[in-house]
Amino acid sequence: MKRISRISVTSRPALLGAVVMLALTSASVAAADDGPGPLGVTADAVATARAARVGALFGADRVNSLAGGHFCTASVVHSRRGDLIVTAAHCVSGSDDDLVFVPGYRDGQAPYGVWKVTRRFLPDSWATDQDEDGDLAFATVADLGGRTIEQVVGGNRFVTGTSTGATAVTVTGYPDSREVPIRCTNKPRRQSATQQRIYCPAFTGGTSGSPWINGDHQVVGVLGGHEEGGSTDDVSYSVVLGTEAGELYRDATS
Repeated sequence: MKRISRISVTSRPALLGAVVMLALTSASVAAADDGPGPLGVTADAVATARAARVGALFGADRVNSLAGGHFCTASVVHSRRGDLIVTAAHCVSGSDDDLVFVPGYRDGQAPYGVWKVTRRFLPDSWATDQDEDGDLAFATVADLGGRTIEQVVGGNRFVTGTSTGATAVTVTGYPDSREVPIRCTNKPRRQSATQQRIYCPAFTGGTSGSPWINGDHQVVGVLGGHEEGGSTDDVSYSVVLGTEAGELYRDATS
């Protein structure tokens, strides 16, 4: 699978193969960061305050050596306590090892701090038999310096029941072969009643858990689901966020 090795996340091997090099133009950067622009174009994500809501997941043993150690993507979503992130279930279910989340991670640096993951919330359908329709997870992070993560970087709204393909979404993630995030905007398509897909090039291993964010700054998908996010780099999947996703969010925020 391209998103994360199918072995336990305790190993987190480096992605094999050539590093994807993206040829950027000023137009493609603007499209990836500021609006729909040309659809299906992948570029480095521009560092902004809002973009810092997306970050990378690491094993806690990498706190003092972050460079090259991230293995999945996650993002901050709004919650009453202000301590919630969302990612793919397969990113956080394979091990009891301590994890940390680094919002806005770039080039080995943690500009908004390193946040310890305290609890994980997975759907029953994933916990029992790793059903691809349950490949979604929430986690809470401990306060840092007396502040919640949402107080520091803000949080996007997590919403369920949106129509797949109604509007374009921007997907932001961290390939584990690169030290800056990438972004791509396109319209999702229906894969099945429970899965949606999007065509965006170069979303390789490490991008599992990437949020799909619409123009209203709402998370309407999370990269994962079918084939744990996809077996090729150019087509990615997400669970359709419905009843089970809504129940899981309520459990995580109660």
